[in-house]
Amino acid sequence: MGKFDGKVVLVTGAARGQGRSHALKFAREGADVAVLDVAAQVGSVPYSMPGADDLEETVKLVENTGRRCVSGRVDVRDAKSLAAFVERVGTELGSVDFLLANAGVFSFSTIAEMSDRTWQDMVDVNLTGAFNSIRAVLPGMIERGRGRIVATSSMAGRMGMANVGHYAATKWGLIGLVKSVATEVGRHGITANVVCTGAVDTPMINNPAAYKLFLPHLDDPSREEVVRAFQEFNIIPEAWAECEDISNTMAFLCSEEARFITGETIAVALGQNASNAT
Repeated sequence: MGKFDGKVVLVTGAARGQGRSHALKFAREGADVAVLDVAAQVGSVPYSMPGADDLEETVKLVENTGRRCVSGRVDVRDAKSLAAFVERVGTELGSVDFLLANAGVFSFSTIAEMSDRTWQDMVDVNLTGAFNSIRAVLPGMIERGRGRIVATSSMAGRMGMANVGHYAATKWGLIGLVKSVATEVGRHGITANVVCTGAVDTPMINNPAAYKLFLPHLDDPSREEVVRAFQEFNIIPEAWAECEDISNTMAFLCSEEARFITGETIAVALGQNASNAT
């Protein structure tokens, strides 16, 4: 038996990376899984985003565990499409018990040089997209008197960081959003928490544009050179976490063991958080 037998999880941004890992973790614990992803390129994002084939692969992997899976090419910026997808999930799988608001993008620019589009894409996907996702599932959770919401933030949401101020702003705002949700819905048997990640080994961070951001003095930084640079950021001397490390924390926060944890921000960041005041 799995800890999530008979439950339904909705994972946003599930075509690859952390989202795919979360979907598989919950499926292996017995949950039926709904996955969505825009599965297309967002204009200001400097790395290749996943496509329809990636989302189909996530579905195949989930179904290989023996669990049911519903998928949709849904843009979290589109509140109406999100609401329609949640309704479809309710019909095909059952009511959503867990929301993992994972969808997000990453780009780089100084504030002085940032284009309006770069700013707006970041806010629309990372912050408004999470708001839309939470709002789509909350009415049903409130009606049933139960639910778990976990959002993916970042250590950039706990500090200022040069060249990614727009990203930091959305991830900081996400913490405030989820803490506010927790205060509103706790009496309805719903918890809402945030996981702040450090670097995670996904295409969002492992791509030439990101390598150049972190090692600007090198013309064409390699993965090996980036590994050494990232190790210096962390108390635990590894470059980055694996997706499964984040998935394990997501699963804990949705479990009965965490039923009295809400409004919390949990860092999975190899010790980057140790020097923070809070």
